[in-house]
Amino acid sequence: MQRNRFCLTVFLSLISAFTFTSLSFAGHLEPFKAVPVPKNNLQTPEKIELGKKLFFDRRLSGDGTMSCASCHIPELAYTDGQDISLNYPTTKNWRNSPTLMNVAFYQHLFHDGRVKTLEDQALFPMMSAFEMNQNLDFLEEEIRVVPEYAEAFQKVFGGEPTRERIAMAIAAFERTLVSVNAPYDRFVKGDKTVLTEDARKGYELFSGKGRCADCHAGMNFSDDKFYALNVPENPVLLNDPRVTATMRFVAKVYHYKDYRNLKEDPGRYLITKNKKDWKAFRTPTLREIAKTGPYMHNGVLNTLDEVIDFFNAGGGKGNRVLKPLGLNDEEKKQLKTFLVETLTGEELKITYPEVP
Repeated sequence: MQRNRFCLTVFLSLISAFTFTSLSFAGHLEPFKAVPVPKNNLQTPEKIELGKKLFFDRRLSGDGTMSCASCHIPELAYTDGQDISLNYPTTKNWRNSPTLMNVAFYQHLFHDGRVKTLEDQALFPMMSAFEMNQNLDFLEEEIRVVPEYAEAFQKVFGGEPTRERIAMAIAAFERTLVSVNAPYDRFVKGDKTVLTEDARKGYELFSGKGRCADCHAGMNFSDDKFYALNVPENPVLLNDPRVTATMRFVAKVYHYKDYRNLKEDPGRYLITKNKKDWKAFRTPTLREIAKTGPYMHNGVLNTLDEVIDFFNAGGGKGNRVLKPLGLNDEEKKQLKTFLVETLTGEELKITYPEVP
């Protein structure tokens, strides 16, 4: 654990100088633009294929039992379908696995926005004591002794495997995970027949009375900002000492002085130390939402009906962001219809790689 805490603390100090192509978030009607790619990690078919193999390779975990795909399953829109993400044996995670669909369009990653690039993001779960619990120095040696990997890294990067290049390859693969040609996309391109009557009314509620578009804006249906909605803690985990240990560990890494008495997830506050960010979390994309439950950062809401009820009631007790919406049962049904029927894109077919 000391090793992992040291690695994570050091990694927090790294700053990446990535330059991205321009990307506009003018409004929620805007269709997708090109996927933003950093100039020092351009996409190539060979790099994407290498990243895909690493994404599914269990060598990336300390005991060889977990891969990135353990918590980001293709058939579940790259989530794991659980309220709380999978964890390393004998430990317990404390947050939900966010979808990786459209992850390339975020400007902040993880629920608390601790990093800004996919290259940075890829290494965090590997190092985490309660996720993959891998020593990155050892991982480099594990990958270097595999002839197929050594050859692939030489071809793609012109050198041997390093943690930075491993992260770059995985990030290249993750940038291919894009939800496209959903009924909503066809609707905004001019096909007015693609939405059912209930879905059309749900869209009007989404944009108007429901105020969903206030935060779920842009082509990715997320404003990429952070809000303290006072989502309740997951009651299943409140009394689990393994979760308490994880919560304290993370808070300690981020230099929260009173970490031993922490009884709730502080959210983005741990990153910014700004009081307004206490229990604040990033606005998630609504793309593929029909496949990505349970919902919220801790999976406490199992269904979309529960999510809609939560927002209709004005969010969690004492929050200053939301107000009751006053939606009746028919309106809630129509809003759900819009979310379920129109925001699921074409099936993203993937051929599982043969891991060396």
